Amino acid sequence: MNNELQGRAAHVAAIRERAEAEMKSIGIDDAFIGTLVETFYSRVLLHPELGPVFDARLSGRWPEHMEKMKSFWSSVAFRSGAYGGKPVQAHTGVANMTPELFPKWLALFAATLDDIAPTPEAKAWFMATAERIARSLTLSLFYNPALDDPARQRA
Repeated sequence: MNNELQGRAAHVAAIRERAEAEMKSIGIDDAFIGTLVETFYSRVLLHPELGPVFDARLSGRWPEHMEKMKSFWSSVAFRSGAYGGKPVQAHTGVANMTPELFPKWLALFAATLDDIAPTPEAKAWFMATAERIARSLTLSLFYNPALDDPARQRA
């Protein structure tokens, strides 16, 4: 059992080391993640559709949210396991959130990366990751399997 735990720990450490090396090679570090989160969410607040939805949910809690998002993106980029939140639960029941807001969120994220990403590879990595996250959240929050029911489609 002890050897198995040591083997797992070594495996996890190797994954993290590879992720850190990959991120470093494309210009991503914790400082960049902090800048990305700060820049992006300052733009979210100014966005006419996204801003009111985010601010209504996070009013009075923006500093905590910013730290959570920095932890989230760092955990994803560096495979650190530092983020322990539940994104689907956190987004469930957000007033005025619609599936149509996700493409706007992605467009704003892409524009932010256009302005500040250290390399094209960094932008590509963040965008691919953000698109997967947006797709997952959209499906989790808004998908209704009954709409795919063949019987309903014939009606």
